Amino acid sequence: MLDTHVLLWWLSAPDRLSARCRALFDDPERQLLLSSVSTAEIAIKSSIGRLELPIPVGELVTQALREDGLTPLAFEHRHAAALATLPLHHRDPFDRMLLAQALTEGIPLASADRALLEYDIEILW
Repeated sequence: MLDTHVLLWWLSAPDRLSARCRALFDDPERQLLLSSVSTAEIAIKSSIGRLELPIPVGELVTQALREDGLTPLAFEHRHAAALATLPLHHRDPFDRMLLAQALTEGIPLASADRALLEYDIEILW
């Protein structure tokens, strides 16, 4: 599953990604998941002026899903419930939701955020 910044970098500045992350996007056998949490984060940050987008959020997500072959992953009640079990190593609510979702699903998270290394999850970078 992709952290939000990994998606944004892939779409706008792929040279910021690690070689390992770029290889994930280039691998036709892989399944990269895009969480609805990332869509919400992009929409909220864009609407309050903290993120400038070249195209509307809906178009950006549609492009990622169709053209880049990402698979959507909805944030469910069981993911939300898992938030209660996370230690407070990281306080960003969006990152905490992505962590809870990845841990619940048993999947790695592609992220450059070193604070996430405090959690018992596979971080791909």
